[in-house]
Amino acid sequence: MIELRPVAENDTLFIEAVYRSTREAELNLTNWSEQQKNAFSVMQSMAQLAEYKKNYPGASFQIVLYKQKPAGRFYTWENDNEIRLMDITLLPQFRSKGIGTDLLQDLIKKSNEVKKKISLHVEAANPALKLYK
Repeated sequence: MIELRPVAENDTLFIEAVYRSTREAELNLTNWSEQQKNAFSVMQSMAQLAEYKKNYPGASFQIVLYKQKPAGRFYTWENDNEIRLMDITLLPQFRSKGIGTDLLQDLIKKSNEVKKKISLHVEAANPALKLYK
């Protein structure tokens, strides 16, 4: 039911839609036109992907398929010591179906098999935000 496949060149619009789904609440607070919202989403999505590629050479960029339909993205990077989960995002209509749980359980299983720790890449929307006291 859940599969992963590598991101292909023709997945650009889908990747942008997945990114936009993470920013929709913020975009709805603006008085931007739909064209402006789309331009912002495209620019930010491409910048994010470029940043991932720069900081995580050789990373695995995959599309999550649920019942053979594109449902989200799953980006990981591995080195000698760790497997880093860079990004896991599902479109709203695919959330709360256990997809993310299954993907994370598979990642944990893999980390145990290869004896590597798992780390998580976190982006804070506000750099001044303190995540701990």
